[in-house]
Amino acid sequence: MERTALIRLLILFLTLFSFSAAKYMDNHSCKECHENIYDEFQSSQHSKSYFNDELHRKVADTADSKKYACATCHMPMADNMDDLLSGKARPDKANKTHTDAISCYFCHTIAYVKKAHQFNINTKARQAEHYKPTLYGRLVHPDASDKHSSASNPVYAKKVCMGCHSHKLNDNNVTIFKAMDDTQNSLGCIRCHMPEVEGGAEKMDKRARGQHASHKFLGIHDKAFRKTGVDITLTVKNKKLEVMLDNKMEHPLIIQPARAKFLKIKVMRKGKMIWRNYKQDPAEDAQGYFSYSFKKDGKKIIVPATATEGSVHNLNAKETKILTYDIPSLQKGDVVTVSLYVQLAKSDCAKAIDLKDKSLMEPELIKQETLKF
Repeated sequence: MERTALIRLLILFLTLFSFSAAKYMDNHSCKECHENIYDEFQSSQHSKSYFNDELHRKVADTADSKKYACATCHMPMADNMDDLLSGKARPDKANKTHTDAISCYFCHTIAYVKKAHQFNINTKARQAEHYKPTLYGRLVHPDASDKHSSASNPVYAKKVCMGCHSHKLNDNNVTIFKAMDDTQNSLGCIRCHMPEVEGGAEKMDKRARGQHASHKFLGIHDKAFRKTGVDITLTVKNKKLEVMLDNKMEHPLIIQPARAKFLKIKVMRKGKMIWRNYKQDPAEDAQGYFSYSFKKDGKKIIVPATATEGSVHNLNAKETKILTYDIPSLQKGDVVTVSLYVQLAKSDCAKAIDLKDKSLMEPELIKQETLKF
C-alpha cells in the first residue's frame, strides 16, 4: 500500500476511534442551514427530553431515584454520562447536552452499532480536536459546510436504528422493550418513519435534490400515520364475530411496556348497544388487549426495572391473527363497530407513577371498521 494511502487510512482511524475534546454542536446550531429539518425534529418525539416528557421522567424516577439509567438512549450526548449512570449526577436543565434529548449531533455521529445481550451499544465517531466534526448520513456526495464535514456511512442504511430501538433487558434478563430483531435493518424503519418529503436537506438546496427524509419521525402520535399499521377485517358467521388483525408493520404491535392497545367492539341495534366485548376495563377482553405484564418474585409490578418475570400479549411483526367473539344473532339494520385504540400510559402504569397529565391515559383511536346488516 502506498505511503499516501496509509496516511489517509491512519487519519480515518484516528477520526473514528480516538478520543478528543471536540466541541458539541447543539440542535439550534443546525437550524441555520437545515431549517425545515430542524422544525420537523422539534415536533418529533426525538426532541422530547427528561424535562418535557412527564411519562418518561416519572417512569425513570420511579425505576431509580438516584441513577438516570435511561440516559444512554434518552440523553445520549450528556457530557457527564458516567455520572448520570452511576448516580453521582442528575439531569440538569441548564446543560444543553441534557436538554437536547436525542440530538441531531448524536444521531449523525454514530459510527457503528454493536450488538449486545442486554441492549445494543451505539459507538460514536471520535472527532479530531481542532478540526470540524464529521457528520454522517445516507446522502451521496453531501454538501460541504463551514460548520462540519459530511460523509456517507453505510451504517445509516443498516443498523443505525438498532442502537436504541432494538431491545432492552433489565438486570434480571427480563425483556422490557423489543422492537426489532437481528434479521432487520434500518431501511425498513426509514421507509416508514422517515418518508421522503418535498424540499432539499439544506435551506439553499445547493444540489437541487428536491426532497429530504422527514425528521418528524412519524409514529403513534400522528393520527394519519397510525392508521396505516394495522388492517381490520370483520366477518360474521352464525353467532360468531371474527376480527382479523393484520399487522403490516415491521415491528410488533406493542413495543413499550407503559402502553396498551386494545379493541373496543360494539353491536348496536336501533341506536342501542346490545353487546360489547368488555363492561368497564378493556383488559377484561384478554384476547383483544395487547400489553406487557411483569412480576417480581411472583407478585405483579408495573414499572419493570426490577421484574424477575415478564410476558407480553402481542401481534408480532407481519403477523395476522383472527379473534373470535360470541355475539347475539344479528338482525337487519344492526351495526357492528370494531375500534383499535392506544393508551399511551395504561391505567395501572399512570397510577403507579402518579402521572399528572391525564391526557396520556385517554384512549386515542388508531383505526375503526364498521359492518352493517
